[in-house]
Amino acid sequence: MLRTPSGGAGHGTAGGNRLVSIGSVLTQLRDEFPEVTISKIRFLEAEGLVEPRRTPSGYRKFSPEDVERLAQVLRMQRDHYLPLKVIREHLDALARGEQLPAPAQGAPRDPYDPGSEPDPDRPTAARVGRSELLAAAEVTEEELVEWESYGLITPAAEGGYDAESVTVAKLVADMGRFGLEPRHLRAMKAAADREAGLVEQVVAPLRRHRNPQTRAHAEATTKELADLSVRLHAALVQTALGVRLP
Repeated sequence: MLRTPSGGAGHGTAGGNRLVSIGSVLTQLRDEFPEVTISKIRFLEAEGLVEPRRTPSGYRKFSPEDVERLAQVLRMQRDHYLPLKVIREHLDALARGEQLPAPAQGAPRDPYDPGSEPDPDRPTAARVGRSELLAAAEVTEEELVEWESYGLITPAAEGGYDAESVTVAKLVADMGRFGLEPRHLRAMKAAADREAGLVEQVVAPLRRHRNPQTRAHAEATTKELADLSVRLHAALVQTALGVRLP
């Protein structure tokens, strides 16, 4: 269990609550949730489940209440199979002091059964519209059009954008403040595509297997390799620059 105070809306207070970086939050959460990633935390922020403070330079800072709220969200997803909308409404009501029973437990969905209801919390299923992406990332239509022209952000075939596109848009905008233009970032996109290709080579045979358990293992393997790839990439960049991020 987390050693952080129980919290509500996730804003924290200045008096005595030590604010920590997203990396520190990840370390605290991984004791109970080994599969959680920084991308997952950012996704939950984009979905309005937590609202960390921002430093003047744009870095996220989380209070103990933020960390506990994230743990509650992950716990309700894991133990009760609840969609994020239901979790958000429930936690917000509790933060207002309302006494509510626990939400009704949902049913786990089989991601490999075409007839099952899509899980809105799966990264591949979550979608945001164009206007939602612009609002969440706080960018303009002109910026998004330019980023799309360089392939940094791509709409889904069935319409809309995956939830991670919000994170990409925010990061591209943040890097733009340092003079890095979309044309400079194409190399990063190409490197990411190559890394994804390597992961696909490993998991493709598992995904084609007729055994549902093997296909499920492919999904878990994809997540683990994606996490390792992101961590390796970050370590290589830090080593190349001779810096250590918090």
